[in-house]
Amino acid sequence: MKKYALASSTWDHHEYDAIQRVIKSDMFTMGKEVAQYEKDFAAFFGAKHAVMVSSGSTANLLMIASLFFTKNPSLKLKRGDEIIVPAVSWSTTYFPLQQYGLKVKFVDIDLDTLNLDLVKLETAITKDTRAILAVNLLGNANDYAQMNEIIAGKNIFILEDNCESMGATIDGKQAGTFGIMGTFSSFFSHHIATMEGGCIVTDNEELYHILLCIRAHGWTRNLPKFNHVTGEKSDDPFEESFKFVLPGYNVRPLEMSGAIGIEQLKKLPAFIETRRKNALLFKSLFENHPYISIQKEIGNSSWFGFSLILKENSPYNRSDLVKLLTENGIECRPIVTGNFLKNSTVLKFFDYEISGEISAASYLDEHGLFVGNHQNDIEKEIRLLASLLIN
Repeated sequence: MKKYALASSTWDHHEYDAIQRVIKSDMFTMGKEVAQYEKDFAAFFGAKHAVMVSSGSTANLLMIASLFFTKNPSLKLKRGDEIIVPAVSWSTTYFPLQQYGLKVKFVDIDLDTLNLDLVKLETAITKDTRAILAVNLLGNANDYAQMNEIIAGKNIFILEDNCESMGATIDGKQAGTFGIMGTFSSFFSHHIATMEGGCIVTDNEELYHILLCIRAHGWTRNLPKFNHVTGEKSDDPFEESFKFVLPGYNVRPLEMSGAIGIEQLKKLPAFIETRRKNALLFKSLFENHPYISIQKEIGNSSWFGFSLILKENSPYNRSDLVKLLTENGIECRPIVTGNFLKNSTVLKFFDYEISGEISAASYLDEHGLFVGNHQNDIEKEIRLLASLLIN
């Protein structure tokens, strides 16, 4: 029986009323609820534009795809261009890069922050590097001030996979808004839950219009009359409804997901506040642990979960730790995918390069795991964890 679950539901009558509102409307594909959610989402995160999609994974896919269709030469990608990524992330951070024929360069992480090792990043950059796809892991933003110093004067731009770090901030600026585009997830275990769902934010109007187009079939139907994809649409709705101009997808969100998202966004500030309160207790108990290291935050983390990485002097190994936690009803998982480079079967399909040693990601892969954080008070669960691991 679970005593400390990985995640928990935060829905109440507000979300269920929103679902009923959609059912009553008899409009289930994206409509006015999704449009309102996008407006609210952009405003909350301080971005000019937000595009809701079916998942964080498809948000990453559209983010990469849009850069192949832009007319802006400083942002346009082509097959073979080099993109730097951290060696630890979720699989669908990487897959769109492979699917669009990009050269993927893996760089090690920092074992303290769990994000890109910025010293190794600087070494990895070459004249062929076009972009850095930074991943904000487990609620923790990258140090974007230092990253921008590293790429200053170079023809390199930043993209953000912020699917695990909704609500993280640095000096008041939201993670996911430091790059040209940022992606978010609202899957059940994340900071807000909309059934399935994701979002892309950007301040670039042309990219916004491209995203609108390729989200739904590559047609012009969802574009404004004056847009950066076709210029000016005709006033003939019969013709414009089925006019295809870009090779797109169908990754539209459900109208229910948009309606739920509207209610969840209202709760997000309180969710983040509670997650940070839980983290204060967790840090007070574990930051000086003799055998376990925890994540060091940059700015203000939104604490997706709590990582536990065994130190070299630990008298027990990760298998022992997993067994102990599981026997006591505490759910735990690897830290995202661990070192993604261990997945040799899928990497056969990639054009990729490894920059230097991947020692930290390899260590995390063998000695690390994480337990959940929640949008509600979990003092009892955190103290249970501490009672097992602190003597």
